[in-house]
Amino acid sequence: MKVLIVDDEKPARDRLRQILADEDDYDVVGEAANGHEALAEAARVRPDIVLLDIRMPGMEGIETAHHLNTMDPAPAVVFTTAYDEYAVDAFEARAIGYVLKPVRRSRLTGALEQATRLVGNALSEAAVDAKLDVQRKHVCAHAHGELKLIPVHEVITFLADQKYVSVDHDNGQDLIDDSLKSLEAEFGDRFVRIHRSALVAVDRIDRVEKNNEGKSRIVLRDDSQVEDKELIISRRHVAEVKRRLKES
Repeated sequence: MKVLIVDDEKPARDRLRQILADEDDYDVVGEAANGHEALAEAARVRPDIVLLDIRMPGMEGIETAHHLNTMDPAPAVVFTTAYDEYAVDAFEARAIGYVLKPVRRSRLTGALEQATRLVGNALSEAAVDAKLDVQRKHVCAHAHGELKLIPVHEVITFLADQKYVSVDHDNGQDLIDDSLKSLEAEFGDRFVRIHRSALVAVDRIDRVEKNNEGKSRIVLRDDSQVEDKELIISRRHVAEVKRRLKES
């Protein structure tokens, strides 16, 4: 089994590597010090298992696991954590492996055996969505065999595009696998639905006005233009859009 070690503390990474050096069934193929590095390294080495710290600067382990789950095939994730037994019960109930710090050899090998049984199967949405109230800071697109992270604060619109969602953001446009429904549930505090196939960032809306056909439409701020798209508001959503704008 190919293993990727992710921890922002080098002594912790060294400890895991030392333990695995004595285990014939596991081969450490890479290390990363944060979530962004982890995703880039995972795309490069295609690990079977990721040993993933939960508390890391920038992008925490829970969000990193969510993005790892979009890979095909998705690696199995074993969290390394300093949480007490009551907190880690949430992970165990959803069949996510975990190891308490300081890491003990017997606990690590047991968690790896559990993770090995998950290899080849994407982690369930129920597992990764146990986010401990941590909202993602990024959405993840796949481009040229790599995982591309798009900061949520740079997103202007999410538009349903057949079986994908098109993301218009400050640096271009990408397709993601998330459903519009799940994006609305997760980021509903930042985005408003304007019709069945579109979410718009509230802070990017300048005003609502009528077009030449008398339909209500969104006018974006000057720095938030989405090319070749007229953002029409369906009648059932006009009142909610205006309410959100008034409150923003």
